[in-house]
Amino acid sequence: MHLVLILVAVIIFIVFATSRLKLNPFITLLLASFLAAFAFGLPLADIEKTIRAGFGNILGYIGLVIVLGTIIGVILERTGAAIVMAESVVKWLGQKFPTLTMSIVGFIVAIPVFCDSGYVILNSLKRSMARTLNASPVAMTVALSTGLFATHTLVPPTPGPIAAAGNLGLENNLGMVIGIGLVFAIIAAFAGLFWASRCKDLPSTELEQAEEAFEEAREHYGELPSATKAFAPIFVPILLICIGSVANYPTAPLGDGMVYDILNFLGKPLNALLIGLGFALSLLQGRNKFEEFGRHTSKGLEVAAPIILITGAGGAFGAVLAATPLGSYLGDTLSTLGLGVIMPFIVAAALKSAQGSSTVALVTASALVTPLLPQLGLDSDLGRVLTVMAVGAGAMTVSHANDSYFWVVSQFSKMNVATAYKSHTAATLVMGLVTIACVWLTSLVAL
Repeated sequence: MHLVLILVAVIIFIVFATSRLKLNPFITLLLASFLAAFAFGLPLADIEKTIRAGFGNILGYIGLVIVLGTIIGVILERTGAAIVMAESVVKWLGQKFPTLTMSIVGFIVAIPVFCDSGYVILNSLKRSMARTLNASPVAMTVALSTGLFATHTLVPPTPGPIAAAGNLGLENNLGMVIGIGLVFAIIAAFAGLFWASRCKDLPSTELEQAEEAFEEAREHYGELPSATKAFAPIFVPILLICIGSVANYPTAPLGDGMVYDILNFLGKPLNALLIGLGFALSLLQGRNKFEEFGRHTSKGLEVAAPIILITGAGGAFGAVLAATPLGSYLGDTLSTLGLGVIMPFIVAAALKSAQGSSTVALVTASALVTPLLPQLGLDSDLGRVLTVMAVGAGAMTVSHANDSYFWVVSQFSKMNVATAYKSHTAATLVMGLVTIACVWLTSLVAL
């Protein structure tokens, strides 16, 4: 029993340090690794080695993938490609179902772009559509924010889900994570869309000068790329990763000759994202393309650095837990409780709600539950993928005042806090609960 109490105490320390003391999550997780190592009684000679190996092993698999995915997202954001992607969806779907269109726009844009940045980029388009189509601005806000949030927490190459997949040993099965993640992200987005329809009568003061604001935002990017160029940097890598995963199925559907070798090579996440980066270069304009690329790369590295460090610290924390007798002890209790994917969800939801960051919740929760997968009945490829989905669902639950995304949505939409809680926060709660219910039902049938 004392092992469980130690684990609970370490989790409380992580929550308290990040939410109340405002310590950086990287430092918090590193300290938690040492605290757990001492508290669980690891030999002193092994502590530093275990933490260092855990940090390096996870980054060796997934660090470069996070960097490349982040740089591609920055280029799509800063060249106006995200705006083109949004306008293309509006053009394809028409304007008969504005909230559905807004949700799909967010769903697609957040695959490469962080949800905070995606909301800022798309807010003026949302306001313009709400005014033109006489749609509820609050309903449109919730549709956009939840569409963005669904893929942000569930679908690689967004860094949070990539890091969680790496912690859970799925770095070579990202195609499977992407495919299953898209299914559950659609479910989450529709749950958010359902709540958006219930918010249409909430008050808003957002629509002044909406059309002018969108035109100004659009002109900021200058000449915009074509839709093909805008979509290619993200959808080509995803397609390659998925094809590579299919090629590696045990049934060998693509054989084992040269075709397999080529597709297997191109489908490796690092190689696929490097190809995506090549397509992203075609979005750059003007004479100083390489100088501009250098600026975008610097920004991408600036954004990726804390995520990489947090991911590495999460790997170190997970390695410490794996080296303790905790897993075998919990095996006698968790296996009889039948918690399965519910436990990763609870851990991630507690971390998300307490400290605000979805990415930190994804990294920390996945690192914490990895040593417990055999006891939870999730120690298979599908079980690990469903664990990523459960952690992602928890990382949605809930976005409130300690989450920067809450303030981006509420302030850019000119909502008061009470309205933001009734609309955005409640929507993220509904999304998380609906998603974990579907993940749990899937685990009952498929595992």
